[in-house]
Amino acid sequence: MSERQKIMLVTGMSGAGKTTSLRVLEDLGWEAIDNFPIRLLRPLVREVLAGEDRTPLAIGFDARTRGFAPGAIVSIAKTLSERDDLELTTQFIDCNNTELERRYNETRRRHPLANGRTAMDGIRAERDLLEPLRRWADMLIDTSELSSNELQQFVRQNFETQNAGELGVTVSSFGFARGMPPLADLVFDMRFLDNPHWEDDLREQTGLDEPVAKYLRQADGFEENFTRIRDLLLDLLPRYRAQGKSYVHIAFGCTGGRHRSVYTAQRMAQALRENGYAPTVTHRNLASRATDSVELQTA
Repeated sequence: MSERQKIMLVTGMSGAGKTTSLRVLEDLGWEAIDNFPIRLLRPLVREVLAGEDRTPLAIGFDARTRGFAPGAIVSIAKTLSERDDLELTTQFIDCNNTELERRYNETRRRHPLANGRTAMDGIRAERDLLEPLRRWADMLIDTSELSSNELQQFVRQNFETQNAGELGVTVSSFGFARGMPPLADLVFDMRFLDNPHWEDDLREQTGLDEPVAKYLRQADGFEENFTRIRDLLLDLLPRYRAQGKSYVHIAFGCTGGRHRSVYTAQRMAQALRENGYAPTVTHRNLASRATDSVELQTA
């Protein structure tokens, strides 16, 4: 059987980051088309499949696109997703209303659906319009708490090295005291372990340093629970793939995001590599300064 053609439909709220995502995909070797007329989607797919070039194709559209009708788009996507020669995914870029309003006010741009009203009126109208697409999407990226650079990093992590048929896996660490990761699919709380922060000789070190690693390996409850989580992930990941999910973000959290979560993420990434996966590893709060005030915010 010939290689399946990868096509990604990229849509979402105006101002949430669709254009940024498409630009990064293009940098990664995808052929990217923005504001593509929906009525031409089926003819385009037929033309692409008739050729021999299997360059991944990203097609962007939103409420400004000619002929935009979310119900019709979902119907077309359902039909196309049934083809054996096509790997179709839908990426929805979202953002909360308050942050979108701030972005529009900051740039002084007019919302495309405002029609002479306020930006918030346009945002609410667009959200109602896009709801069918949001429910249908395989991948929802919420950029409410993300900078443009962070969104670019996320897209690169998930699409840079992934080959057709592979499951893209990201393993990350974070600190609960600095907020939950908005894009995680699975979150594991490592705060049941003794905190190395309260050991004077370990406080300024991180989970990447051997003294911290040794402390956590010997911590009550670490090894047995790490094994349970590893076995759970090794069971779940192929099940996600079988259900059509292409990307999974696994996040490990502790209080400050510098010790317990970092070490666990590193160990888990290695365990996944040993079982045939190629995870991307990120440490959100690793560079944050160790402070008692942060550690005291949560258990």
